[in-house]
Amino acid sequence: MRKKKRIILIVLDSVGVGELPDAHKYNDEGSNTLGNMAKVLGGLNLPNLEKMGLGNIISILGIEPQISPIANYGKMAEVSAGKESTIGHWEIMGLHLLKPFPTYPNGFPEEIMEKFHKAIGIKTLGNYPASGTEIIKILGDEHIQTKKPIVYTSADSVFQIAAHEDVISVEELYEICRKAREILTGEHSVGRVIARPFIGKSGKFIRTKRRKDFSLEPTEKTLLDYLKEKGGEVLAVGKIYDIFAGRGITKKFPTKSNIDGINKIINLIKKNIGDLIISNLIDFDMLYGHRNNPEGYAKALVEFDQNIPKIIDSMKYNDILFITADHGCDPTTPSTDHSREYVPLLVYGKDIKAGINLGKRKSFADVGKTISEILKVKVDIKGKSFAKQILL
Repeated sequence: MRKKKRIILIVLDSVGVGELPDAHKYNDEGSNTLGNMAKVLGGLNLPNLEKMGLGNIISILGIEPQISPIANYGKMAEVSAGKESTIGHWEIMGLHLLKPFPTYPNGFPEEIMEKFHKAIGIKTLGNYPASGTEIIKILGDEHIQTKKPIVYTSADSVFQIAAHEDVISVEELYEICRKAREILTGEHSVGRVIARPFIGKSGKFIRTKRRKDFSLEPTEKTLLDYLKEKGGEVLAVGKIYDIFAGRGITKKFPTKSNIDGINKIINLIKKNIGDLIISNLIDFDMLYGHRNNPEGYAKALVEFDQNIPKIIDSMKYNDILFITADHGCDPTTPSTDHSREYVPLLVYGKDIKAGINLGKRKSFADVGKTISEILKVKVDIKGKSFAKQILL
């Protein structure tokens, strides 16, 4: 039997549970990803998350609070400025970023674009905020004719570059992104440079699965760094490797979809490897939150919920499962941007307490601090551990 503890941390990308007190600063008053979605759809049916205590965190139509939930439950506030995936994940691992990443509602400044054009040897199209699917509809034909990459941004701190795979190969697009990443430093240190390859013919362009994020490195050490330095094995599933720019990761497992990520998580648990399996399930955010599609979002939640028994059944006696999120992205509001929300916290294990109300945590970093205490890793990170509340 495995004697030491192992942590499985699953981040449900954008599954928020209600506006934070400072939501008004982000124009996110009234946002509640799970709560509002449930109201719009006439209720959610997530029996396994319900058993874990999801309905004990906030009122969600269709999700009943439990007298004896099988997991410990609570919700967490974000200390860091902004509502970016990168910022949220960094905070979960113990880093507070008090200055938000820069955003570009009017496009990127001429000085940046001039440096970028010189670096890649060609001018670009676009350079304004847009939906990724819409901008390739608008500029896709001109891109094919001129071979100029398409640059665009969003409400997030992102420098996105789209290119047709028959015009600019995926590897060439990645190299273009690396050059952008080198340029975007200092006051223009955007959170992510993102390669957005697409295929298809005029009027029928579609983005491919070969997206790649080029993130900033964390500005300070996170739990991942400390754990790896101690000789721990950190297994990253999904876009985690990109979010941390590879820092603190011992092995990465890219994913094509939520279900692919879930299957990879289960396989890694069954293999009884790793000290920390950290994963991100992105479909909630990328496919449904940003596209204001509550029906699709709910179906993705059902898919995850149906797989919770498989995850739990694969867990060893000393394994501890954390389920949380990195921000909100309410698909019922007019905005297609992330929303400034509390995130849920569910903690389950066969060798820990159950049904403990962990309350309203002051920082996402409480997760990282708790994991460090459970795994006995000395760290200098933010957060307040709740390990003593849940360990037997």
